[in-house]
Parts: sequence; structure tokens; C-alpha cells
Amino acid sequence: MAQQPAPPALPVPDEVGRLYDRYTDLGSATLGENLHFGYWDTPDSPVPLTEATDRLTDLMTDRLHIGPGSRVLDLGCGTGRPALRIADRTGADVTGISISHKQVERATALAADRGLADRVRFERADAMDLPFAAGSFDAVIALESIIHMPDRARVLRQVARVLRPGGRLVLTDFFERAPIPDSGRPAVERYLREFMMTMVQAEDYPPLLRQAGLWFDELTDISGPTLRRTFIELSARINGSAQQLAADYGGELVEQFDPADMTDVEEFGHLLVVAVRPGR
Repeated sequence: MAQQPAPPALPVPDEVGRLYDRYTDLGSATLGENLHFGYWDTPDSPVPLTEATDRLTDLMTDRLHIGPGSRVLDLGCGTGRPALRIADRTGADVTGISISHKQVERATALAADRGLADRVRFERADAMDLPFAAGSFDAVIALESIIHMPDRARVLRQVARVLRPGGRLVLTDFFERAPIPDSGRPAVERYLREFMMTMVQAEDYPPLLRQAGLWFDELTDISGPTLRRTFIELSARINGSAQQLAADYGGELVEQFDPADMTDVEEFGHLLVVAVRPGR
């Protein structure tokens, strides 16, 4: 019997931070300032990737149920564009955290440049050990960040602790929509390994949330409007400027960032999760 390949190792927070210290510039050159997937209403929508990534931020923000004066925690803030967009659209105050020094530095500069430094702040912190008092936030958003965290249950317990009663959590995660066939597994395992990520089963979330002290509210598969089109767009961008990207950001990083391998793995999914901390 053939030996099964070992599953990807659990991410180590400091190593994830160093990865994004190196990857931030390349990611911005390909994805834009939003380091997450796009959202399109239809497969043939003419909306460009940069606008589609804002659309995913908006889709999640609308589920936070926030407004002027609300306190929001952006868990894994990237280079700050989602936090700034949330603050601008809703009037909320946003605190973003990242394990990457470079992302915090870049996000802080962006907030100052946009004139929002009084309402949007960034700091380096580990989501598994949040440096905030209980009940500090009205809402928490995690855009494709929990994928990098080695213990989802611990992160969710921390989220429940810092949320006020009635506060809401909205996150996206990678999940296995169906058993991944042998033909697609090498691409998925490489993607997870090289970007220090793990994935879950959709049915894992209700008990994870319940054990953390959160009420499950919504679980939606958004793979169709997000993953395939983003992988295709990224592949075109990288292939169209590979030589310049390699010169600017290093051949090793450009070589490992190969989204074309993932475009046909339909079993690899994108999950939207919404939860509420009980009480008022």
C-alpha cells in the first residue's frame, strides 16, 4: 500500500509573521492592498480583482451590524485596507492586529495617509493570546487569517473573551468541500505548506463555536464567487509580469506563488462563518 503524504505542519505564528514580512510587497503587487480573495456576483462579471476584493470586505462588514462609535477588531489585518474601508463605510473605530511587523508598519502609514489614524490603529499581536480586556469590542472580523493559526479553538475562545455580549464575529476559512482527489491533492498540499495554512471541514465549525462560547449564526460556502476567479486572475497577473516580479521581489517568492495549480481543484472551498456572543 502506498504511503500517504504527511499533512501540512501546523503554522508557527512567528514563522507566519516572517513569511508576510517577505511576502507583503509581492502580495500587494499581485492582489493589491487587499491580501484576500475577491467576490463576484457572476462568473463573467466585468468587475476587476481590486474591486472584487473590496466587495468581499463589504460582504463581511455588512454582517458585523456596526455603525459610528462601534469598536471593531480586525484579526489579521494585512496591510490595513480592509480596516480603513470598514471605518470609512461605517464610522466604526477599528483596531487591526497582525503577526507581521512589516504589515503593521505599512498599515499604520496607510491610516495616516488616509487621515484615519485617529479611528484606525494597528499593532503586532498574536490572535491566540489577544492583548485586550474582556468585552473590548463590538465586533471581530477575520479575513482569511484563521487559516494561518495553529489552534482555531483557542483563537475562537480569545474572540469570545474580547467580544461584548451580543457582539458578532465574521470570518472566512478554507475548507474541504468534498474529498480532494489524488489529482488535486499535490497542489492543495503545496499551497497550504508554502503559505503556512491549514483547512477544516465545514461541520467542524458549529461545535468549535459552541465550545468557545459563541452562538452559530451562518455558515455559507462562497467558493463559487471567490476562489476560482481569484486564482485565474492572479495567475494571469503573475504570468504577465513574471520577469519584473522576480526582479523586484525575488525568484523564490514568485516561483512558489503559483495559483494556476489551484484553479481546477473544485473541492478546495471558501467558507463564510458568522457567530454571536450570547447576551446583551
